[in-house]
Amino acid sequence: MQDLPADPAADDLHYVYDNRVRYAETDAQGVVFYGEYVTYQDETSSELLRRLDHPYESFAELGVDLHVVHTDVDYRATAGFDDRLTNGIRVERLGESSVTFAWACRRREDDEVIATGHVTHVAVDDETREPTRVPESFRAAVRSFQDVPPVTE
Repeated sequence: MQDLPADPAADDLHYVYDNRVRYAETDAQGVVFYGEYVTYQDETSSELLRRLDHPYESFAELGVDLHVVHTDVDYRATAGFDDRLTNGIRVERLGESSVTFAWACRRREDDEVIATGHVTHVAVDDETREPTRVPESFRAAVRSFQDVPPVTE
């Protein structure tokens, strides 16, 4: 794998989602197909929202929808069939209408960082379909949950 700089976020994440690599998630080379890591990001961010007591449904109750507008993944090592993975995440940045999560995936057996990345959501008003302010209740939940506060605008 390429020699990437250390990810400063990888050690201050909340490891909230564990998974075991299914055979269907591997490719002809016998490793996790690269696109599966975006699914791992999504599962991890969904679990963090649950732990913050703000699952996706809670945003809908506030008249807000969350749209993914960006995702990136840096591949640092390979994982294969039946590897046990643990995924960590934190809110790295809270903008006016956006939330950017920092994410990392590690192999449980040896704690090797397999992949790191980010996913950004934008809060959108259900009626106007325009960006809207991230709800204050979510902002407060993030501040009280995380050891490292997010960068805010």
